[in-house]
Amino acid sequence: MTNINKPDNRASTEDHAFDGITFEVEEVEHTHEGEKVKRRGIYLWPNLITTAALLSGFYSIIASMNGDFTQAIYAIFIAALLDGLDGRVARAIGAQSAFGEQFDSLSDLLAFGVAPAILMYSWSLHDLGRIGLAACFVYTACAAFRLARFNVQIGVVDKRYFIGVASPLAAVMIISLVWVGRDFPMIFDLKDTGIQAINAAIIIAVGLLMISNIKYYSFKTVDRKRVPFFVLPIAVFILAAVTYNIPVGILIISIIYAISGFITTFLARKNTVS
Repeated sequence: MTNINKPDNRASTEDHAFDGITFEVEEVEHTHEGEKVKRRGIYLWPNLITTAALLSGFYSIIASMNGDFTQAIYAIFIAALLDGLDGRVARAIGAQSAFGEQFDSLSDLLAFGVAPAILMYSWSLHDLGRIGLAACFVYTACAAFRLARFNVQIGVVDKRYFIGVASPLAAVMIISLVWVGRDFPMIFDLKDTGIQAINAAIIIAVGLLMISNIKYYSFKTVDRKRVPFFVLPIAVFILAAVTYNIPVGILIISIIYAISGFITTFLARKNTVS
């Protein structure tokens, strides 16, 4: 006689997919035939590169808190290079995943949203007290808003353009300013309240550029099409100018790129009207 009170032990494996204490990831992927397949685990190489970028951002924060601003700058630069690499590796080996996209955004928030703000606060804005703290928080919050907006608009916006300055480029603007300021202390007198106020205004302005609707060329399609030959000599001259004084060169390029968005947006609207 069957015992109706006996528990059913025939539960599917899916019901116990997350039993135990081991961290595990389960994602739904689409095959080439359009079928949905559940797969466990993560892709190693792109997520390992993202983890290295996360480590660089974390190290930059520690270096800034210890007053080692040069190391903090280098760490954010490394994070930016790794951020550009993980996506390319994922696409090259067919290892794109929803987990990787979310992990990349969290890494970006730390490396390009929190680390540059702490660098700027530790280097220049701490003497402003709560005003300096608020300015740096505005930058970090804008970076979070920008990354969240980017995540929900994947596959919707034109890949040729960023809507608002991308967070790695915003971070480069901030750290290049700090780098130049350290190389030219006679110009950037950090004891001057006016210089501190200017730095606070700059970090807020860069933060607002991240959440703006200004279009910035993404350069994602450059490697897929030919360009006129004269572009190469121009690139060579730009690289030569940068190598003459790397911090100043990067800062100037950053400023030009920030201004270029307004021109791109104006031309796009003009073409739409016409």
